[in-house]
Amino acid sequence: MSLVEGKAAVGMRAPTVLTLGGAAFIADPAGALFREADRLLVVADLHLEKGSSYARRGVLLPPYDTRTTLQRLARLVARYAPHAVLALGDSFHDGDAHGRLDVDDRAAIADLQRGRDWVWVTGNHDPAVPPGAGGTVAETLVLGGVTFRHEPGGTEAPEVAAHLHPVAKVRLRGRAVRRRCFVASERRCVLPALGAYAGGLNVRHGAFQPLFPDGLTAHLLGEERLYSIAGPLLVPD
Repeated sequence: MSLVEGKAAVGMRAPTVLTLGGAAFIADPAGALFREADRLLVVADLHLEKGSSYARRGVLLPPYDTRTTLQRLARLVARYAPHAVLALGDSFHDGDAHGRLDVDDRAAIADLQRGRDWVWVTGNHDPAVPPGAGGTVAETLVLGGVTFRHEPGGTEAPEVAAHLHPVAKVRLRGRAVRRRCFVASERRCVLPALGAYAGGLNVRHGAFQPLFPDGLTAHLLGEERLYSIAGPLLVPD
């Protein structure tokens, strides 16, 4: 029994499934993609140690962002039991971030990696992932006919990418709701940031238009489900 069938069988809300180039991905409300065919979990923009990076510049934030982000990731790993995890870049907020991880967070990452393949895709914040991070490192990866990279905009299709931290805003009954989201078409999907302190760029921003010239759908993250909204119904900030 597949995950989709299993959820329906026990009366849970059916998950949102995104299809790219014939490959089906479960879009999780936590902000990750899961391809059941090869048990691949894809996450993006963890920005570990962003809080400590800001603290070094005198901007004091509660120093719990890394722990919160790793807990989110641990729940996803427990939910899907993936054979492989692919982190699509900017996993570490800066070049020294891995060195600032405390011993418990290092141990948490090692536990998540144990017994499965783990790939760090490099990003603009972490172009060089240190060997001590475990797993393997790649700039771009092609798996099952889908190209995975940090910055969207490659000519290959289909493509799964990150970097832009998409958020969507919609007006409902006189009030505005703004949420992190997946933004997708038949050719491309850009994942929301998983990092606790990661900001967001509205999908009505001009950076998205050349990536989705034929239109887009935003899948807004909810507590237990996604809310799929067509591009023309979304509003700018």
